[in-house]
Amino acid sequence: MIFFSGFSLKNEEELFYDYLNNVKENPYVVVGFSYGAIKALEFTANSNERIDKLILISPAWFCNKSKAFIKTQLLYYKKDADAYTKTFLKNIAYPANLDLSKYIAPATLFDLEKLLTYQWPSEPFKICKNRDIIIETYLGGKDKIIDAYEAHEFFRQYSESYFFKNVGHILMSL
Repeated sequence: MIFFSGFSLKNEEELFYDYLNNVKENPYVVVGFSYGAIKALEFTANSNERIDKLILISPAWFCNKSKAFIKTQLLYYKKDADAYTKTFLKNIAYPANLDLSKYIAPATLFDLEKLLTYQWPSEPFKICKNRDIIIETYLGGKDKIIDAYEAHEFFRQYSESYFFKNVGHILMSL
């Protein structure tokens, strides 16, 4: 399995083993969490290697956010990246009370801007479908990062989209 980490994270794939247990040893599966879902989709669509399945966990879907929201997020990050990251990690853990500090990785303003402004194009999904790559999306109804309901409506056009009502962005509950 190839795994792409979320914004300001590294090695967090172990948090998703309940969802990935049957694929974690499979070299033909690509998985991305949050910001990593963008990278996973782009990697899969552009790869010439064999890929059987693409799994998008809580993909970073901010297509419904205003330019003012995005500008504010970038401003807060520029002002104090550490404080922004701590708040971000708290929000992705919700509703679970989970310490994510061991997964923190350096991130850049460029990463955050791409995360917030990415407009999910249909073409990479079509490329994957044409190559018979199975696409699955997992979303949590208590997500404090993205609007999971709207994201579910979008991603179910292109994937088998699973919606779990009682979990958040990191797909864990209390």
